[in-house]
Amino acid sequence: MYVTIVHVSVKPEHVVAFKEACRLNHEGSVRESGNLRFDILQSEEEPTQFVLYEAYKTQQDAMAHKETQHYLDWRETVAEWMTEPRHGVVYHGLHPAVNS
Repeated sequence: MYVTIVHVSVKPEHVVAFKEACRLNHEGSVRESGNLRFDILQSEEEPTQFVLYEAYKTQQDAMAHKETQHYLDWRETVAEWMTEPRHGVVYHGLHPAVNS
């Protein structure tokens, strides 16, 4: 399993719109054949802080995600809403085990 945890800091005036854009990206992402999980999390303490948890069967599946229209639309839409560039950290998922 190939997991990326993406940290995003959003300008306060764009939080509502950011959440909607993420919902649309989530809906497209969970329909991708290689997607195992695509969660959008918002900090309870800092509502402008988000984490995107993206789990794919393989690195190739994660790379294919970045070529989908829903991802490209999301990326373009939210680009100016962030206070700083988003930061993704890649992990190798150990459990549950996934057959690719």
